[in-house]
Amino acid sequence: MIVNEEKWGHIPLLHIVEDEFQDQQVPVVIFLHGFTSAKEHNLHYAHNIAKKGIRVLLPDLHLHGARDENLDEAQLSLRFWEIVLTTIEEVDLLREELIKRELATTEKIGVGGTSMGGISTLGCLAVYPWIDTATVMMGAPGFVELSNAQMTQFERSGFTLPITHEEKQRLLDTLSTFDLTKHASALNNRPVYFWHGKQDTVVPYEPTHRFYEAVKKDYATNPEHFVFVSDDSAGHAVSRTGMLQAADWFACHLKG
Repeated sequence: MIVNEEKWGHIPLLHIVEDEFQDQQVPVVIFLHGFTSAKEHNLHYAHNIAKKGIRVLLPDLHLHGARDENLDEAQLSLRFWEIVLTTIEEVDLLREELIKRELATTEKIGVGGTSMGGISTLGCLAVYPWIDTATVMMGAPGFVELSNAQMTQFERSGFTLPITHEEKQRLLDTLSTFDLTKHASALNNRPVYFWHGKQDTVVPYEPTHRFYEAVKKDYATNPEHFVFVSDDSAGHAVSRTGMLQAADWFACHLKG
């Protein structure tokens, strides 16, 4: 298996593929890491996905990993949605680069991620019909709801948000564009796998599960394409079982 550290445009990433498929047309997965994480922290996902004959890209997201600007966690938190929106934009840039490099002209493309990466994946599903399948670990589709909850939490903690009321409204209007709870039809019956721990206090379980329950009727003819796995005891950490199921999901829907 080949693991190359590369830079595609301005985006540093790890490019993982089995030796025999290095120059071949095979399915691709773009896998997105979580908040305060970095590309190399998801190598276990990449290894298990790549060994199924899939090319994997692990980018460093905006302000993370090799793109770190020495911000502390509080400073990063205030720029959370900037990071998410930049990630959504850059996923399309990576797809364009795949096509330029003739690595994805005929095969399918999947997107997945954990936590902030899962949130970004759901935003991508809202606007990119070219995504063939997705895996969402500890993600949240309700961008506006989550943003409002975050701002309320900041204020309850004694912080004064450095934005005006008008700036807040503009942010919420922008987030609405990528909010799958408002644009569920954008899923268009594409296969999506969710994993979430019921004890998660970082990205709450209930709103995401509520979305799943509301939307699964749209998959009545293909219920196996819309799956939600709940872990009763897990908090904000994906189990090994969840990680392996995500790899199997990509193999099934990108190669099956």
